[in-house]
Amino acid sequence: MASILIVDDEPKIRHILRIMLSLKGHSVHEAADGEDALKILQKEPLDLVISDIKMPRMDGLTLLERIKEMNSACPVVFITAFATIDSCVEAMQKGAVDYITKPFDEQRILLTIEKALGISRILAENKSLKEELAGRSASEIVCVSPAMQRVLELALKVAQKPDTTVLITGESGTGKEIVARFIHQRSPRASKRFVAINCAAISPSLVESTLFGHERGAFTGADKRKEGLFEYATQGTLFLDEIGELPLEVQAKLLRALQERVIQRVGGNEQIKVDVRVLCATNQDLQQMVNKGRFREDLFYRINVFPIQVPPLQERKEDIVPLAEHFARKFTGKQDENAILFTNGAKRLLEEYHWPGNVRELVNAMERAVILAGDQPITADELSFLRVRGPASGILEDFKLPPGGISIEALEKELIRQALQMTNNNQSSAAKLLGLTRAKFRTFLKQLEEENE
Repeated sequence: MASILIVDDEPKIRHILRIMLSLKGHSVHEAADGEDALKILQKEPLDLVISDIKMPRMDGLTLLERIKEMNSACPVVFITAFATIDSCVEAMQKGAVDYITKPFDEQRILLTIEKALGISRILAENKSLKEELAGRSASEIVCVSPAMQRVLELALKVAQKPDTTVLITGESGTGKEIVARFIHQRSPRASKRFVAINCAAISPSLVESTLFGHERGAFTGADKRKEGLFEYATQGTLFLDEIGELPLEVQAKLLRALQERVIQRVGGNEQIKVDVRVLCATNQDLQQMVNKGRFREDLFYRINVFPIQVPPLQERKEDIVPLAEHFARKFTGKQDENAILFTNGAKRLLEEYHWPGNVRELVNAMERAVILAGDQPITADELSFLRVRGPASGILEDFKLPPGGISIEALEKELIRQALQMTNNNQSSAAKLLGLTRAKFRTFLKQLEEENE
């Protein structure tokens, strides 16, 4: 069971919680304030901290900050009689996983603790994962934001199912192939090949031969038998990037390969058994393509067994500076964790920029900035090319409010309608056109839909 620390200046509260948790088989430690709690945290490996907020010497919020500074994977649940909206919001903003008020209901606190212990296990796995991946250059996963931690959590779970097909979606440049490689590296197939192919980069006439191979004489230029990628990746992982670009006739053969685990070379009759996990990726809306007859519905359902969506960089701003530092170290060769790589002004500029090209654009920007900065920390001047005015900037400067005024609500509705029309109802692309995060765009869209009901 779990090892839990109770931090409260009231002995009666500690006693009640100790009995409650001990009866559930948990190992319980006690501390009267934040300072005593830190001493225990430095000595004992703990799974969870349950802490009061108002305490002498060191309060709960300060304790939470110190736990974060220790880079501990131990989550914190606050329990307090001083229940105010402000303290609740502040606690959650600083990283508490939950918040319960005194007097508390026994069933509720037990459920909260079970949920927090689940988070504890995930955080511990992520921490271990990051340490293991630190020396593995193929992954290059830098994960700070909750959004990307959720992606890693899903990837880690499906990695243990070596035959499950995964569909990785997200905008261009978000790192879909990195996630695919991560799944392969954490799977039982890790010792075998990871084979990646961009379906959009293959000539339509050669796609079938590339995937399934061909026999000698199958077509002009086929002077010998050649195995396809399904055979080449045997017992390993085949990554089909931009799967939406596959011709419809090849989609049918891919469906058969996934369902029956057999392929047939072009020009051949032999049924060849294959043992390979298929990971797919796309930046397109496959459901919309199905509706338009451009993608097979049965194949869509077959590859969408376990979907993982990689968020755009704009929606995980917490990752921007850590990623920038990671790539800056890569280009400078400086591995010193204490080295100052960016000035504060440069960091602000990185966080304010909207990164339409996502992580791929960030990599290129860091390579350019490192060259410009030489041996010095990167400043806002070296990143001035990120301030280049976007296509909408001039429109705003030239806009004049009509004498009769305008309706902001009507303007919002029209802009959203036009953005969706221009992007064939792709919400991510429409949000980018309007300079919004996808979450903010969906909020606007939901409000408009509710008004129209």
